[in-house]
Amino acid sequence: MPEEEFEPIIVGLLCHWCTYTAADLAGTTRMQYPPNIRPIRTMCSGSVDPVYVLRALLSGADGVLVGGCHPGDCHYVSGNFKARRRMTALKSILNTLGLEDDRVWLRWISAAEGKKFADTVTEFTQKLKKQGPNPIKKYWSI
Repeated sequence: MPEEEFEPIIVGLLCHWCTYTAADLAGTTRMQYPPNIRPIRTMCSGSVDPVYVLRALLSGADGVLVGGCHPGDCHYVSGNFKARRRMTALKSILNTLGLEDDRVWLRWISAAEGKKFADTVTEFTQKLKKQGPNPIKKYWSI
């Protein structure tokens, strides 16, 4: 498939209190960003089990964005630190298996950072377009 025809699918696992609210802010203020993200609201980035990320990739997502509150600002005190530990471990596992760990991004985006959300989605979409489709998809699509 030529590069210009490929439109990546990004699953966004977004913290209800910050990143999901930033996505809402970006939408209500009509900031432009690619429509490639499929947002899923979670109560906290710390509640995102790495199995959810793996399931998204195995189901054909080209990338996964996990978004949470800035460290120290978590509504659940230390959920974002838990998310950081989990995503670090997941990336190590992906590397061990020979999979592309840069298809998983962890970003801290507060509720007031609608522009940062839009910029992150734009940057991730452009990166995935250059990288091409998720190679797992052809073997494991569920």
